Amino acid sequence: MSDMPLQKAWTWERFGEPAALVLREKPVPIPGTGEILVNNMIAALNPVDWKIIAAGHTAWKPGHVPGVDGVGQVVAIGDGVHLPLGTRVAYHQSLARDGSFAEYTCISADSALLVPPGLSDELAATVPCPGLTAWQALQKVPPLPGRDVLITGAGGAVGHFLMQMALARSWRVWVTASPKRHPQLLSLGVSGCFDYHDDAWQRQLEDRLEPRRLFAIFDTTGGAYAASLAPMIGYNGHLVCIQDRIETQPLPPFTTSVSLHEVALNAVYEHGTAQDWQDWREAGHEVLQMVAIGRLRSPRILVMPFSGLSCALELSKSRKIEGKALVRF
Repeated sequence: MSDMPLQKAWTWERFGEPAALVLREKPVPIPGTGEILVNNMIAALNPVDWKIIAAGHTAWKPGHVPGVDGVGQVVAIGDGVHLPLGTRVAYHQSLARDGSFAEYTCISADSALLVPPGLSDELAATVPCPGLTAWQALQKVPPLPGRDVLITGAGGAVGHFLMQMALARSWRVWVTASPKRHPQLLSLGVSGCFDYHDDAWQRQLEDRLEPRRLFAIFDTTGGAYAASLAPMIGYNGHLVCIQDRIETQPLPPFTTSVSLHEVALNAVYEHGTAQDWQDWREAGHEVLQMVAIGRLRSPRILVMPFSGLSCALELSKSRKIEGKALVRF
């Protein structure tokens, strides 16, 4: 065992804040059947990371490596995999497995997204969790052009991608965000921005809509907040809950017939079929390619050293970082 190569990894030892993570040495994992070993170049930080660090996971034991998103090179493959060594991939890891907060990560080859030539590691790392979450949320709603949709919390990474994808559907897109984000969001083409701190923002939006009603709301805040927005949706509309879920119907029966949708990207690991994984990869490759050619703009990024990962995660949780936080190995 002492002859096994070692790697540096940030490990979870107990429920708590990101500051409780421990930087230690662990053996480099060996890929099994259908797996690849990725030498990480960049790890991306996402809200799900600090949330699971605080709450734990049924599959986690002390020494578990958190982190769902990473970008790196394939350095070893398991049986049944034919991906060339040296291939650059981005990935969104299963929450149940050791993740990207380490120098090396074993992932399912099904989840590997090929990084287009010319796309930097940093930009590629902004895509997996927020880009695929935005894609999954968008798939819940029929692509009927000319409709009005609202995205709450559009200043975050998910909202940033979702807003641009919604605009590409020829929808009129309205967003809520802090006022300092409004100039950037308006520059991307949204119809209007509203300050969610302002108690009158819903009335202001309804005044702008005039006789129209919202076709869909994409909420990135939480189930209870999403439910409170349901009366704003018109007949046969959609309420998509990206953060949390709505447990009970928020409106009386036989009124506007609103459809409720749950978004849970990581659930593909437990419930995805071969077709689901094919759809996942195709969507991921498309989003990466759109970022590479400039059709999708990534959030602003801030890159910090791997040695400061726990601190970076604390800053991200406290919203003291604007944009997408990444760590470089």
